[in-house]
Amino acid sequence: MGNVLALVSALCFGVTHFVSGLASRRAPGMTVSLYAQVAGTVVTVPLAVGSETSVAALGWGALSGLGTGVGVAFLYRAMGKGAMSLVVPASDVAAVVLPVLFGLLLLGQRLSPVALIGVCCAIPALGLISRSTGEKRTVAGIPDAFVAGLGFAVQFVALSRIPAEAGFWPVVVSRAVSVAAIAGLVTATRAPWRLPARLLAPAAFAGVCGSAAIVLYLLAAQHQLLAVATVLAALYPAVPVLLALVFLRERLNRAQVTGLLGAGAAIALVSLG
Repeated sequence: MGNVLALVSALCFGVTHFVSGLASRRAPGMTVSLYAQVAGTVVTVPLAVGSETSVAALGWGALSGLGTGVGVAFLYRAMGKGAMSLVVPASDVAAVVLPVLFGLLLLGQRLSPVALIGVCCAIPALGLISRSTGEKRTVAGIPDAFVAGLGFAVQFVALSRIPAEAGFWPVVVSRAVSVAAIAGLVTATRAPWRLPARLLAPAAFAGVCGSAAIVLYLLAAQHQLLAVATVLAALYPAVPVLLALVFLRERLNRAQVTGLLGAGAAIALVSLG
C-alpha cells in the first residue's frame, strides 16, 4: 500500500509542477506559488476538522511547510527561467539524496537488497533525466532548482516524522507555514502580489494537486520506509517531462530517455523489494 500511495503522490506532484510551470511562464513564479499554496491550504482544513494532534506533530508540520515554501517558490521561479524538462529533475536530486541518507544513516533504516538496487538506480536516473540539451534557456534556472531541492528534502524528512495518530492538522499547519514563507520571499524579491485573473484557476488547481500529493506522501511514509517512500514520490519529474514532451513539444535527448527508462526500472525494483 505504501508504494502505491507514494507513486500516486508522485503523479500529483508532477501534475502540480507542470501546471505551475506553465503559469510561471506568464507571471512571476513567486506570485504563482503564493496563490497555489493559499488554495492548497484551504482544501486541507476539512480533512483535519474533528481530529486530534500533538505539539510535536505540529512542529514537524511547520518545518515541512517551511521546506515546501522554499521549494515551491524557487522551483516555480526556476521554471519561469529554464526548460521544465530540466529544472524539475534538477531540483529532485537533493530532494531524493538527502532524505534517503537521513533514513539510512540517522534513522538506521535498512532496505532489502532488491530495494537498495532500486534506490541506487533511481538517483542516476534522475541525473540523466536532468541532462541539458545545450540550449541557454535550459540551464538558466539551475541555481534556483537546487535551492528548491533542498527545500523539498526538508519537506520530505519532516513529513515522515509525523505519526499516523496525529491526523491532518500538521498538514494544515504545513500548508499555512508554506504560505507565510512564500509571502516573505515575495516581499524579499519584490515580486508582484497580484496574479492575473486568467491564471487564478491554474494556480488554484496546482495548489489542490500539491496538497493531495502531500497527504498521499504523508500516508506513504507512515506505511513505508523513508528511503523507499521518498524515492518513489520523488520520481515525479518524469511526469512533467512527459507532459512537456506531449504538450510543449520539448525534445528529449538520449540521456533523458535512458533516465526515464531507469526511473521505470527503479520503480519496479523498489516495489518488488
